[in-house]
Amino acid sequence: MASAGETQAAELEGRFREGDIRALARALTLVESGHPLGQELLKRLRGQGRAKVVGVTGSPGAGKSTLTDRLIVEARQRGEKVGVLAVDPSSPFTGGAILGDRIRMMRHHQDPGVYIRSLASRGALGGLAGATVAALALLEAFGFDRIFVETVGVGQSEVDIARVADTTLLVLTPAAGDAVQAFKAGVMEIADLFAVNKFDLPGGDRIIQELKSALDLSPPRPGGWRPPIFPTVAATGEGVEALFEGLEAHHQHLLGHGLLEAHRLERARFEVESVIQEWGRKKTHKAGDLVARVARGELSPEEAARRLLRPEAQEGPA
Repeated sequence: MASAGETQAAELEGRFREGDIRALARALTLVESGHPLGQELLKRLRGQGRAKVVGVTGSPGAGKSTLTDRLIVEARQRGEKVGVLAVDPSSPFTGGAILGDRIRMMRHHQDPGVYIRSLASRGALGGLAGATVAALALLEAFGFDRIFVETVGVGQSEVDIARVADTTLLVLTPAAGDAVQAFKAGVMEIADLFAVNKFDLPGGDRIIQELKSALDLSPPRPGGWRPPIFPTVAATGEGVEALFEGLEAHHQHLLGHGLLEAHRLERARFEVESVIQEWGRKKTHKAGDLVARVARGELSPEEAARRLLRPEAQEGPA
């Protein structure tokens, strides 16, 4: 006889497969909260669908949301069903997303072919949470053709996005120091395409030349891909069509060189690592005595970590 949980999972899965958008929203909430029912749904649905996953990152104020909004329009004009995951930094008080769904994208809320969801990074050391990858799996299973993952562009998220997305788009602006900061952060190495947004501001040509010079010194990318640079003005839509074609070109490059499967494996690896990291974070919050012993010099961090990972060893010698 099926348990109540199994019955709930089967009922929600049935509605999900029928294309009920409320079932998708419910499934995403369950997964993000770590509910066992969400994990059961993931096992049943994972691996279905093959969306083109585009990560959009860059410094705050670069116009990522406006640019993503324009890219949604381009995708819809080509008949693609589009999902958007907007990953916001978690509130330190509530754990919820601070920024909420990006206002600039809300004109799509009446379009059944577009679904936008904000996710909190939930303490993932400034980066993406494993829940982001789980949400991606659900959106793929729901049948979206293209999924944009937009990060706030601070901390670890800019590097994490390359492990999650098939194509990583780095958005820069002509603002002084934008390119220099990208070089220092190592983000140059993870970007598959560059958009110099707000190109109507002074300094656009200069930053493009800086990018080209840096790329000349960068190591070769898989399959010999050389990241193109696209000037854009997202506010008016200028250059967005060419940028979208660039995203397509990179996807075709991945297909042509058999690189997509490696991306999928790396995404799964990132998800498992994120779960382990979250477990560790929760355990250390409950292990005040062990942490205090590290602070007093009675235990090394490695010894404390081993005890947390193997609770049965806590009775043994330090």
